[in-house]
Amino acid sequence: MVVFELTLLLFVALGVMFFFARKMLKDEAMRNAEQTLEATVQHIDNILLSIEQSTGNVYWDVLGKLKDQERMYDYCETIVESNPYIVGCAIALEPSFNDDHQPFMAYVHREGFRDDNDMMVKAEAFGSKLYTEQEWYQEPLREGHACWADPLKEVPNAEAVTCFSLPLFDQTWKPVGVLSVDLSIALLSSIVLDAKPSENGYCTLLGEKGSFIVHPDPVKLAQETVFTQCENGAAPSVREAAEAMVNGERGYKPFVMDGRDWYVFYRPFKRSAVPGRAMEELKWSVGVVYPEDDIFGGYNLLLTIVLGIAIFGMLLALVLCTYITHRQLEPLHLLTESAKRIADGHYDEEIPDSRRKDEIGQLQFHFKEMQKSLAARMSDLQKSTDDLQEHNEVLKQAYARTQEADRVKTAFLHNMTNQMTSPADTIVKSVTELCNHYHDYTSQEATGEVDIIQAESQVITNLLDNLIEAAEGSTRKEEGV
Repeated sequence: MVVFELTLLLFVALGVMFFFARKMLKDEAMRNAEQTLEATVQHIDNILLSIEQSTGNVYWDVLGKLKDQERMYDYCETIVESNPYIVGCAIALEPSFNDDHQPFMAYVHREGFRDDNDMMVKAEAFGSKLYTEQEWYQEPLREGHACWADPLKEVPNAEAVTCFSLPLFDQTWKPVGVLSVDLSIALLSSIVLDAKPSENGYCTLLGEKGSFIVHPDPVKLAQETVFTQCENGAAPSVREAAEAMVNGERGYKPFVMDGRDWYVFYRPFKRSAVPGRAMEELKWSVGVVYPEDDIFGGYNLLLTIVLGIAIFGMLLALVLCTYITHRQLEPLHLLTESAKRIADGHYDEEIPDSRRKDEIGQLQFHFKEMQKSLAARMSDLQKSTDDLQEHNEVLKQAYARTQEADRVKTAFLHNMTNQMTSPADTIVKSVTELCNHYHDYTSQEATGEVDIIQAESQVITNLLDNLIEAAEGSTRKEEGV
């Protein structure tokens, strides 16, 4: 009962402590995630801003030289060389703007790719189809301002890029083309992911349609969207988290991926307001993904260790309590067995001495003294019983002799009585004869009858003397006994 109560108290205390500890860890993880998200947003925004500024530095010169198509390549090279994050630059013009009414696109890649004769090769090699059909080209012309496009992933084996595009205007401010620069999402991912939020965590950036802009897996960057993952058998919780991010929500969600529990902390991607910067809404969402072990790994390890120590401690306490209780009760078991044997009549059984000075030791000492006293009293009682039995045996023998004497006396009296009967009858008969016929008897006959009466009387007298003598002898024997 003591161990059970201690265990209950301990585990209730540990439960309360670890409940609040887990809550504090989750709150701390939220704060860290918010800070990481803010730092990630700032880091990505700085890269985007540098690209926007590098492009803007050349933009106004391009507007004045749109008819000089050869110079367009030089401008593209200048833009690519001005910023290490830019991997390609394209200047594309409407067919109606050119004198030959043919589409024109100047494209320069960081590795030096340049071919002004085969626009389709350039477009497909760097992640686009015919440029007039692409979002990076159509949206700036349609909206009339700078914009960022989601990553281009349509062309197999092409490098996935996201594009920053500026509309180009003629002298009447009619949109006639687009200046677009490419940011490699693989390069952006490597830069952002260098600052890991935790040992196994990572940052991710989703486009408006769920395309991965930042992710540690190059395959997902090149081909997949987050919803493609869900269609390929990912857990439903992955879709819930993805939809929350794409919908521009803010918060966190748990999800399961590859058999592990994860948490994603997310918020909409907001760019910093800078004078002269186009502030259209990108509809991107940034997230920080942590495996649960990175958040609660130390907590779970501590919980396991503490529970192990607690269980071991409780088992040890149980063993010690059992041992101590058994040791404390061992003399009582001894005294219980001794009391049973004493109750069965073994009064002289030896009870061992106790070296203990506590109450149980005193109880054992006094019990031993009681046993000794009881044994002595029982010994005296046994001796008295033996003496009484011996005296009783003597009395039995005396009683038997008395009974025998009474029997002999009765027989003697009976015999004497029988012997007196005949003289008495004779005397009665002679007396009767004398009384009835004394007139008829002669003196001699009367004397004869009297002699008979005297003779029989003497016989009776002798018998009575013998009886009295026998009675006195019996009385003396009884007094002697």
